[in-house]
Amino acid sequence: MEANLEEKTGKTLAGWKKLLSSTNLEKHGQIVAWLKQEHGLTHGYANFISLKYREADAASSDSEDLIAAQYAKKPDLKPVYDVLVSYCQTLGSDVEVIPKKAAVSIKRKRQFALIKPATKTRMDVGLKFDSRTPEGILLDSGPFGTMCTHRLELTSAEQVNEEVKSLIRDAYAEAG
Repeated sequence: MEANLEEKTGKTLAGWKKLLSSTNLEKHGQIVAWLKQEHGLTHGYANFISLKYREADAASSDSEDLIAAQYAKKPDLKPVYDVLVSYCQTLGSDVEVIPKKAAVSIKRKRQFALIKPATKTRMDVGLKFDSRTPEGILLDSGPFGTMCTHRLELTSAEQVNEEVKSLIRDAYAEAG
Protein backbone atom coordinates (compact mmCIF):
# COMPACT_ATOMS: atom_id res chain seq x y z
CA MET A 1 0.00 0.00 0.00
CA GLU A 2 2.80 2.38 0.83
CA ALA A 3 4.16 2.16 -2.72
CA ASN A 4 0.87 3.51 -4.12
CA LEU A 5 -0.01 5.83 -1.25
CA GLU A 6 1.01 9.14 -2.83
CA GLU A 7 -0.58 8.29 -6.17
CA LYS A 8 -3.85 7.19 -4.56
CA THR A 9 -4.12 9.75 -1.74
CA GLY A 10 -2.04 12.74 -2.85
CA LYS A 11 0.46 12.48 0.00
CA THR A 12 3.36 10.30 1.02
CA LEU A 13 3.32 8.46 4.34
CA ALA A 14 5.62 11.14 5.74
CA GLY A 15 3.15 13.79 4.57
CA TRP A 16 0.23 12.05 6.27
CA LYS A 17 2.25 11.59 9.47
CA LYS A 18 3.15 15.29 9.50
CA LEU A 19 -0.50 16.23 9.01
CA LEU A 20 -1.62 13.89 11.78
CA SER A 21 1.00 15.26 14.17
CA SER A 22 -0.75 18.63 13.95
CA THR A 23 -3.99 17.11 15.33
CA ASN A 24 -4.92 15.93 18.80
CA LEU A 25 -5.97 12.54 17.49
CA GLU A 26 -4.43 9.58 19.24
CA LYS A 27 -6.79 6.62 18.98
CA HIS A 28 -6.79 4.41 15.91
CA GLY A 29 -10.54 4.69 15.32
CA GLN A 30 -10.48 8.47 15.63
CA ILE A 31 -7.66 8.77 13.14
CA VAL A 32 -9.30 6.41 10.64
CA ALA A 33 -12.63 8.25 10.90
CA TRP A 34 -10.95 11.64 10.49
CA LEU A 35 -8.94 10.54 7.44
CA LYS A 36 -12.07 9.12 5.84
CA GLN A 37 -14.35 12.07 6.66
CA GLU A 38 -11.97 15.00 6.23
CA HIS A 39 -9.80 13.67 3.42
CA GLY A 40 -12.05 11.17 1.64
CA LEU A 41 -9.71 8.22 2.07
CA THR A 42 -10.91 4.66 1.75
CA HIS A 43 -10.93 2.57 4.90
CA GLY A 44 -7.93 0.57 3.70
CA TYR A 45 -5.67 3.59 3.26
CA ALA A 46 -6.96 5.34 6.39
CA ASN A 47 -6.32 2.18 8.42
CA PHE A 48 -2.84 1.76 6.93
CA ILE A 49 -1.88 5.40 7.64
CA SER A 50 -3.22 5.23 11.20
CA LEU A 51 -1.29 2.04 11.95
CA LYS A 52 1.92 3.48 10.56
CA TYR A 53 1.43 6.83 12.31
CA ARG A 54 0.80 5.19 15.65
CA GLU A 55 3.60 2.67 15.02
CA ALA A 56 1.06 0.01 15.84
CA ASP A 57 1.58 -1.81 12.60
CA ALA A 58 2.58 -5.18 13.98
CA ALA A 59 0.07 -6.49 11.48
CA SER A 60 2.21 -5.02 8.71
CA SER A 61 5.32 -6.90 9.76
CA ASP A 62 3.21 -10.00 10.37
CA SER A 63 1.89 -9.60 6.82
CA GLU A 64 5.41 -9.49 5.45
CA ASP A 65 6.28 -12.59 7.45
CA LEU A 66 3.18 -14.39 6.16
CA ILE A 67 4.09 -13.61 2.55
CA ALA A 68 7.73 -14.56 3.07
CA ALA A 69 6.65 -17.90 4.54
CA GLN A 70 4.31 -18.58 1.60
CA TYR A 71 7.16 -18.23 -0.89
CA ALA A 72 10.08 -19.56 1.18
CA LYS A 73 9.94 -22.92 -0.60
CA LYS A 74 8.35 -21.56 -3.79
CA PRO A 75 10.63 -18.63 -4.71
CA ASP A 76 9.92 -18.93 -8.44
CA LEU A 77 6.30 -17.93 -7.78
CA LYS A 78 7.10 -14.73 -5.85
CA PRO A 79 7.44 -12.67 -9.06
CA VAL A 80 3.97 -13.88 -10.10
CA TYR A 81 2.61 -12.74 -6.73
CA ASP A 82 4.35 -9.36 -7.05
CA VAL A 83 2.92 -8.68 -10.52
CA LEU A 84 -0.59 -9.74 -9.47
CA VAL A 85 -0.66 -7.60 -6.32
CA SER A 86 0.86 -4.64 -8.12
CA TYR A 87 -1.81 -4.86 -10.82
CA CYS A 88 -4.65 -5.26 -8.32
CA GLN A 89 -3.52 -2.14 -6.48
CA THR A 90 -3.86 -0.11 -9.69
CA LEU A 91 -7.57 -0.92 -9.90
CA GLY A 92 -8.63 1.53 -7.21
CA SER A 93 -7.74 3.12 -3.91
CA ASP A 94 -10.27 0.83 -2.23
CA VAL A 95 -8.25 -2.32 -2.88
CA GLU A 96 -7.07 -4.07 0.28
CA VAL A 97 -4.34 -6.71 0.27
CA ILE A 98 -4.80 -9.08 3.21
CA PRO A 99 -2.13 -11.76 3.69
CA LYS A 100 -3.19 -14.93 5.45
CA LYS A 101 -1.25 -18.06 6.31
CA ALA A 102 -1.65 -19.86 2.96
CA ALA A 103 -2.94 -17.17 0.59
CA VAL A 104 -3.47 -13.46 0.09
CA SER A 105 -6.99 -12.10 -0.11
CA ILE A 106 -7.64 -9.10 -2.34
CA LYS A 107 -10.81 -7.24 -1.51
CA ARG A 108 -12.85 -4.19 -2.19
CA LYS A 109 -16.24 -4.21 -0.47
CA ARG A 110 -15.90 -7.99 -0.69
CA GLN A 111 -13.11 -10.32 -1.70
CA PHE A 112 -12.71 -10.44 -5.45
CA ALA A 113 -9.42 -12.33 -5.75
CA LEU A 114 -7.36 -14.79 -3.77
CA ILE A 115 -3.71 -15.45 -4.62
CA LYS A 116 -2.36 -18.80 -3.51
CA PRO A 117 0.90 -20.57 -4.33
CA ALA A 118 -0.67 -23.97 -4.98
CA THR A 119 2.44 -26.00 -5.82
CA LYS A 120 6.13 -25.18 -6.24
CA THR A 121 5.46 -24.27 -9.86
CA ARG A 122 1.82 -23.14 -9.99
CA MET A 123 -0.02 -20.12 -8.64
CA ASP A 124 -3.79 -20.36 -8.30
CA VAL A 125 -5.68 -17.10 -8.54
CA GLY A 126 -9.23 -17.41 -7.28
CA LEU A 127 -11.77 -14.92 -8.62
CA LYS A 128 -15.30 -14.19 -7.42
CA PHE A 129 -18.00 -13.55 -10.02
CA ASP A 130 -21.73 -13.21 -9.54
CA SER A 131 -22.50 -15.22 -12.67
CA ARG A 132 -19.96 -16.35 -15.21
CA THR A 133 -19.36 -19.66 -16.91
CA PRO A 134 -15.90 -21.22 -16.66
CA GLU A 135 -14.29 -21.17 -20.09
CA GLY A 136 -10.82 -20.88 -21.60
CA ILE A 137 -8.30 -19.98 -18.92
CA LEU A 138 -11.10 -19.27 -16.44
CA LEU A 139 -11.55 -22.58 -14.62
CA ASP A 140 -14.02 -23.84 -12.03
CA SER A 141 -13.10 -22.75 -8.49
CA GLY A 142 -11.65 -26.16 -7.63
CA PRO A 143 -9.91 -26.13 -4.23
CA PHE A 144 -11.19 -22.65 -3.37
CA GLY A 145 -14.72 -23.93 -2.77
CA THR A 146 -17.10 -21.08 -1.93
CA MET A 147 -14.37 -18.49 -1.32
CA CYS A 148 -14.10 -17.99 -5.07
CA THR A 149 -16.26 -19.02 -8.00
CA HIS A 150 -13.43 -19.44 -10.52
CA ARG A 151 -9.66 -19.74 -10.70
CA LEU A 152 -6.72 -19.15 -12.98
CA GLU A 153 -3.58 -21.28 -12.99
CA LEU A 154 -0.36 -19.34 -13.59
CA THR A 155 3.24 -20.50 -13.67
CA SER A 156 5.09 -17.28 -14.56
CA ALA A 157 4.77 -13.52 -14.24
CA GLU A 158 4.63 -13.28 -18.04
CA GLN A 159 1.27 -15.03 -17.96
CA VAL A 160 -0.26 -12.02 -16.23
CA ASN A 161 -1.29 -10.73 -19.63
CA GLU A 162 -4.19 -8.58 -20.83
CA GLU A 163 -6.65 -11.50 -20.66
CA VAL A 164 -5.75 -12.25 -17.03
CA LYS A 165 -5.86 -8.54 -16.13
CA SER A 166 -9.26 -8.20 -17.79
CA LEU A 167 -10.67 -11.07 -15.72
CA ILE A 168 -9.24 -9.58 -12.51
CA ARG A 169 -10.61 -6.15 -13.48
CA ASP A 170 -14.07 -7.67 -14.08
CA ALA A 171 -14.01 -9.40 -10.66
CA TYR A 172 -12.97 -6.09 -9.05
CA ALA A 173 -15.85 -4.28 -10.77
CA GLU A 174 -18.38 -6.84 -9.52
CA ALA A 175 -17.07 -6.52 -5.97
CA GLY A 176 -17.98 -2.83 -5.81
